[in-house]
Amino acid sequence: MKRIDALEIIASKCRDALIVCNIGFPCRELCSVGDRPETFYMLGSMGMSSSIGLGVAVAAPHKKVISIDGDGAILMNLGSLATIGSLNLDNYVLIILDNGAYGSTGSQPTSLSRNGSLSKIAIGAGISYVLEVQEKEELSAALDNIKKGVIVVKIETGNSKAPLVPYSPEEIKKNFMAAVSRPVQ
Repeated sequence: MKRIDALEIIASKCRDALIVCNIGFPCRELCSVGDRPETFYMLGSMGMSSSIGLGVAVAAPHKKVISIDGDGAILMNLGSLATIGSLNLDNYVLIILDNGAYGSTGSQPTSLSRNGSLSKIAIGAGISYVLEVQEKEELSAALDNIKKGVIVVKIETGNSKAPLVPYSPEEIKKNFMAAVSRPVQ
């Protein structure tokens, strides 16, 4: 599955959630298939989507929060997995899009691309629910059933030709903060 296909499924299945999306191409692609104020597009800070999303989930326990991170980005902040496991929040899901590469910086292979497992690392970090999927149908079903934990989505390497996110960092922050503050419907 291509990353943009995974993001399209996430956008369609997670309309009731606040989403924090990893930098670069994932943000561009998510914006192109499912732009909405409830999405915080990270335009910098590689590796911090999991931590920022976790902070949002702590601050807004009445809302479902999803972080989307790449495998390369999560490798830059493995400590977040231990914190996710320790807090075990009922409203937080981390989705790791695993293409075995640093997709936004030139598709250099990650250190786990040959023989490693982010699923096993997440389990070892104490995360109670970890699922690995490869097919669109598996991702769709996982999103229908997961309440908390980690989904590792195996995807192909490569970027789409999605346009840049059309908002300034200030606009992204303002829109997202308003969405966080809105009462749950």
